[in-house]
Amino acid sequence: MKIVQTVEEVRTQVKEWKMKGLTVGLVPTMGYLHEGHKSLIDRAVEENDKVVVSVFVNPMQFGPTEDLASYPRDLDRDAALCEAAGADLIFHPEPEEMYKPDFSSFIDMNTLTGGLCGKSRPIHFRGVCTVVGKLFHIVGPDRAYFGQKDAQQLAVIRHMVKDLNFDLEVVGCPIVREPDGLAKSSRNTYLNPTERQAALILYKSLEKGKELIESGERQASVIREAMIRMIETEPLAKIDYVELVDWDTLEPVALIEGPVLNAIAVYIGTTRLIDNHIYERI
Repeated sequence: MKIVQTVEEVRTQVKEWKMKGLTVGLVPTMGYLHEGHKSLIDRAVEENDKVVVSVFVNPMQFGPTEDLASYPRDLDRDAALCEAAGADLIFHPEPEEMYKPDFSSFIDMNTLTGGLCGKSRPIHFRGVCTVVGKLFHIVGPDRAYFGQKDAQQLAVIRHMVKDLNFDLEVVGCPIVREPDGLAKSSRNTYLNPTERQAALILYKSLEKGKELIESGERQASVIREAMIRMIETEPLAKIDYVELVDWDTLEPVALIEGPVLNAIAVYIGTTRLIDNHIYERI
């Protein structure tokens, strides 16, 4: 496995692979990899001849008061996980490699991004779409892999690929959880032991929503209010949002009649965590 830092090195390597007729999978990450990321790499290795993992903490998707400086980084640890999983190349650019001093072009979207995480992080998805679009152009993958934990991001990337005619397949992969249900996340490292225990309220509330839907409840407001009441039983939890939205449009629903995304964002102490459940069959 190789680690490279420049666009030219990535393109040279991928060109060699493509000339041999090999397929290429891309797993975009911000590093500090965990079992959730590994599941994406495993899937990519299974479905492609070669796999590129990008490790880049993208400054464009962080707001001025967010955790860019403190976001966890450990390239040696990431490289060990990638190599063990069978990845072939890590692209680990510096910000100056991705964004030249005169950089002034962006990919923006005026649907799917206004609600959920976009409401409290208004610049986030412009940064996500721009960096992912750049990675698609740099790598030219046949398939790109994203986790369902970032469900809004997955929906946005799929829509961007359709809108801009990227010639690749976006593959969504299931959430990977700890044995007690907490969704794997690089930001879990911010939690102290008390906060780590408190964070289980996210999974418990989603399970409550799932239980209500499976018992026949179809009023989104009833499900949402029950989940909010449960989260509010945890003193360390502060709700950013609890929403039930159409899985295709990400617009709020009043009545659950088709595929729906139940998405939540909750602060545990100062750490913002997200989680969700997708109901494909109602």
